[in-house]
Amino acid sequence: MDARLQELRRSSDHLRTLVTPLDDAALEAQAYPTEWSIAQVLSHIGSGAVIMQRRLDDGLAGRPFPDDFAPGVWETWNAKSARAMADDALISDAALVERLEGLSEDDLAGFRFRLGPREFDGHGMIGLRLNEHTFHTWDVEVALDPVATLAPGATMLVIDNLGFAATFSARPTGSDRTVTVRTVDPERTFTITLTPDAVTFAPGNGAAEPDLTLPAEAFARLVYGRLDRDHTPAFEGDPDLLAELRTAYPGF
Repeated sequence: MDARLQELRRSSDHLRTLVTPLDDAALEAQAYPTEWSIAQVLSHIGSGAVIMQRRLDDGLAGRPFPDDFAPGVWETWNAKSARAMADDALISDAALVERLEGLSEDDLAGFRFRLGPREFDGHGMIGLRLNEHTFHTWDVEVALDPVATLAPGATMLVIDNLGFAATFSARPTGSDRTVTVRTVDPERTFTITLTPDAVTFAPGNGAAEPDLTLPAEAFARLVYGRLDRDHTPAFEGDPDLLAELRTAYPGF
């Protein structure tokens, strides 16, 4: 089985463990994103599962994915109560994982869908869902436990799947410089090139002296706009440079 799918199952089970004990007041408390409650984060996870499963089913059946499907799903989920958002999210999330677990290797290899300029097969879809699930589960967990970090198993996979998010979310800071970042647990290097008009992101070769060294889970959160000062672990390097990278990756 795809390692990303195994980790997605673990993340889904972990989310259920976090959410099941929560009462209505807890569901309406603020999650990590300041504009969302815990229930609204769960709504995003749940509606995303419904949309992804429909996209998957249509793709495997050779049908076009309807342009109006996603907006209709969002409208339906936005109208739910906080309790319904949470309960229905756990159901649709589990259903998507079960659907993915039932696919053959031929299904995964033959499936195709486009997201922006990129095309993904079934394995790529699982990777996208794992990234989304990992960070939104953290959005919930850190609201309940301020020292929560990304799950170690997910970090091992997400750290090598940051390119799409880094390209999509990046915002120029006005600087013109190249930044080398080294991560630990696991060890990786990345090169971030800042220009007045763009931000580019690429794996490094490990040869350059790092400008910043920090845990891999923290760097992954940085790229996803989730490394504010209160949730930053010990790191090596210039704090002002880290602050600039926070500006370059505001999240989405």
